[in-house]
Amino acid sequence: MDELFKFGVNMADFSGETEDTFKTRYIKPPKSTEIPEHKLKYDLAVNLAKDIKPEPGCRYFVILDGKFIAGDFIEAFVTEHDIHVRKMTISTLSMSENNVDSLANLINGGFVDELNLIVSDFFFSHERRNLIPYLYEQLDKDDKFQLAVAGTHCKTCIIETHDGMFFVIHGSANLRSSANIEQIMIEESRELYDFNHDYQMQIIEKYKTIKKSIRHDKLWNTIN
Repeated sequence: MDELFKFGVNMADFSGETEDTFKTRYIKPPKSTEIPEHKLKYDLAVNLAKDIKPEPGCRYFVILDGKFIAGDFIEAFVTEHDIHVRKMTISTLSMSENNVDSLANLINGGFVDELNLIVSDFFFSHERRNLIPYLYEQLDKDDKFQLAVAGTHCKTCIIETHDGMFFVIHGSANLRSSANIEQIMIEESRELYDFNHDYQMQIIEKYKTIKKSIRHDKLWNTIN
């Protein structure tokens, strides 16, 4: 235990009684409602989406069957509860054509105003002549989409809704199925959302692949 303090980490900073002094590197675990007592084990995304109640402070830890497709869950979660998403940012190692179609459904259906997607450079290099062109074709519409490519292994989806909720979905699962048991956490937490949003926007700004025009208000502020 003494070794921990040689790195300058004071465990008191992680208690609920101490003011947070870490702005970027560390985050105190957010307070949340307790995990439901019943065990959550699912093989189909739509069943999980129906059982979740998207409300402030909710938290669900879920074990997933190998047939479960995390990308399908994102679409089902939004559409099942008629969630209007102001901004969605997804980071994944890999994805499938069906995942692209699922995200396109959300854009075309008017559920998502802004979609950011971060994929690994490994995935991009292997799919640059196949899935990547299809991805641009299906998702790059009405200036709502941005694709970033970086050396990432993160598997997260963060969602800001128009009614003021902030969901974070994170775990071991990529968007597509893997034929393996996976785990994910779904929780509503502004603090956790902001923490993930901060570094993900830095990645997107540096490794974005779509050059967007400067919108009117931002352009006006730039020249004045």
